Amino acid sequence: MKNDKEEKIKTSSSKHQSKKTDPDNKKPLRLSHIKKILGKVAFALFIALIAFFFIKTAVWEYYYYNEKEGSERAPVVSVDPDAVIEVQEVDEAEVTVEQRIEWTVPADEPRYLSIEKLGIYNARVRSMGLTRDGSLDTPYSIFDVGWYNRSSKPGSGGVLVIDGHNGGPNVHGVFKDLNALYADDLIVIERGDGQKFTYRVVDNKEVPLADANDYMSKAFQTPVQGLESVTLISCVGEWSQAQQTYLSRQFTRAVLVK
Repeated sequence: MKNDKEEKIKTSSSKHQSKKTDPDNKKPLRLSHIKKILGKVAFALFIALIAFFFIKTAVWEYYYYNEKEGSERAPVVSVDPDAVIEVQEVDEAEVTVEQRIEWTVPADEPRYLSIEKLGIYNARVRSMGLTRDGSLDTPYSIFDVGWYNRSSKPGSGGVLVIDGHNGGPNVHGVFKDLNALYADDLIVIERGDGQKFTYRVVDNKEVPLADANDYMSKAFQTPVQGLESVTLISCVGEWSQAQQTYLSRQFTRAVLVK
């Protein structure tokens, strides 16, 4: 009996000891647990960073495209300033008073352009697009001006882009003296519905043909942040017989005052 009791005591003692945790085994268990936690934290941070990046990009795109809404990628002045440019045929006949009066356009589009300082009164504004090489197209008549129809309209708060000839082979054109405008000179655009918009000149710059394409982006930017503006463009400078074009471009920018 005694032996049986001793055996039971030993067995019970062995079982009790097996329940005890070896202090030396605690450390590996804790390290493993910590590694798991750190792994989860790192993964969570990675996901958070990715989410932050996409949210930030989405917010930036929203405000960027909201700001650029209605604007267009700037066309080029010419594809290659060293290339021979196809000569455009022009009409040098004077526009009669009757032709000006009879000229009509949609109510929200520009109809007439006037610059008192240059002696320009109610020059007809024609809706124009791009040529085959991506350049701004110009009117057939050297006395008309061309409104790039993918730029803004008067009163819309954006940037209008208008070009015109400085002359034909024998006669001076509507923008012959465009470089004579200075800061605070006035440009008036009348819309198809008869409403007039007055713009004040901010800057007027002659740009070499070789640099004109790069400068075109400014033609589609207002010179004063937050204000509607108009940019007038014309050929100026010396005539190149080899290239059949003038070697500079004039860029006149003005902001809406009323």
